[in-house]
Amino acid sequence: MAEVIKKDGTREPFDTGKIKSAILAAGQRTDLSEERKNEVAEQVVAAITAMADGKDEIASSEIKEKILSELDGNEPIISEEWRKYEQENK
Repeated sequence: MAEVIKKDGTREPFDTGKIKSAILAAGQRTDLSEERKNEVAEQVVAAITAMADGKDEIASSEIKEKILSELDGNEPIISEEWRKYEQENK
């Protein structure tokens, strides 16, 4: 599986658990059911895994862009909350 290259240049193993946790955290800021939040997280993780499959390395920015693109298509309220959280924590 791919190695993730972070903004600061450090590397770490690709971890679908971190992706799912981040999506669920953004989902907690919505009124969606737990079932729907989990469903969306699973769909997005599957898409990210497919994108990373076969690659030796992938930039964290590329992963983030794909996550937000998938969320925009699957459950825009979660991507909106993700973006709000990033703005609040810059």
